[in-house]
Amino acid sequence: MADDGVLCYEQPLNERIRTFLRVEHLTARLHHHRRDTALWGRRAAMDALLDILNVMSRHDIRGQVSKELELRRASLHHLNERDDVDQEALTGILSELDAIASEMAQIPPQFASYQLRDNELLNSLNNRHAIPGGTCSFDLPAYHHWLAQSDTSIDADFDRWFRRVAPVERGVRLLLRLLRDSAEPTSEIAENGVLVHNTATGTQMIRVLLDDPSVFPEISGGRHRATVRFMRYQDPQMHLRQTENSIVFRMACCRF
Repeated sequence: MADDGVLCYEQPLNERIRTFLRVEHLTARLHHHRRDTALWGRRAAMDALLDILNVMSRHDIRGQVSKELELRRASLHHLNERDDVDQEALTGILSELDAIASEMAQIPPQFASYQLRDNELLNSLNNRHAIPGGTCSFDLPAYHHWLAQSDTSIDADFDRWFRRVAPVERGVRLLLRLLRDSAEPTSEIAENGVLVHNTATGTQMIRVLLDDPSVFPEISGGRHRATVRFMRYQDPQMHLRQTENSIVFRMACCRF
């Protein structure tokens, strides 16, 4: 992620947040490629859709998102009693939580697995998705035929296949927004390129904001501490080496 020239590196500290970040990444990729209606744009969009459905079929993301939305709603509801809370903003977030939770309740469990299994085109594509060049026209003439349909027809198919993914995507985006907003970044210095930081109990994601393009952080974290180590490329073969310089950056330890 990048914002105003500042690069943001995020490290999830549990499997649930790791999965949510993957869903965010894959849905953003799908939306990007769907804007390209040329042949290769359509193929890239289909690859992204298959990745989304595979991730959602392997993990109970619908259940995870629903549970987390309910936890966040219960937590935020208690803030209604505080005088120092922006009631208008709080009401807006609670309404958004309720709307997404209502949509999620209408999605069947394991919908992604059924979609990959029951749709013949998606099933055949998914079986060859991992093979380099496995979706060539001579391998899958049915896919070659589908790609030759009108933009209106192809867009309608994508909309139908994504319909049940969309509420999950909205839930993931809201939860990640609340998580990112839970902590203000603080200024830090990594002496000789390394910072060892004692993290607060319950930290779920570490965010490093950096405006130095010559280095990047490798972040590792556990229950009680995190290590941020700044690396750089040392030769044209892209071998990595820890920088010996002190790096000034900002860091946020986020938790619900």
